[in-house]
Amino acid sequence: MRLVIARVRAARVEVEGEVVGAIGPGLLVLAAVARGDGAAAVRRSARRILESRLMGPAGQERSVVDVNGQVLLVSQFTLLGRLGRGRRPEFLAAASAAEARPVFDALVTEVRAGGVVVATGRFGAHMDVHAHADGPYTLIWDSEG
Repeated sequence: MRLVIARVRAARVEVEGEVVGAIGPGLLVLAAVARGDGAAAVRRSARRILESRLMGPAGQERSVVDVNGQVLLVSQFTLLGRLGRGRRPEFLAAASAAEARPVFDALVTEVRAGGVVVATGRFGAHMDVHAHADGPYTLIWDSEG
């Protein structure tokens, strides 16, 4: 699983002009499920989201849990895309939608179980993601690395 984690003052996801998920201060997390990802990747990824000290000023960083922040989780398989030969990206590392959806849903459940408010986009939909970045402060994390 690959995560892009951005600290935000607010974020929202719209599908066809309708807001389907929105948060206040916290983390916008774009998540890509790789082929073969399962329960272990979900646990590691949820722990990384919940426990990483990404909130607050330098030297006083706290986790999203510590600051009662919120999390907006958005499925984005294109994070596993590669621009190799040619001009078209390939997505061979990404799980199929049928494989990815239950894994992504498990990630949402696991992060919610950590005690934070979690909003989501709509799996498989074309989404407009809006973020009011705090920093900007954005990190990339892979569950395998």
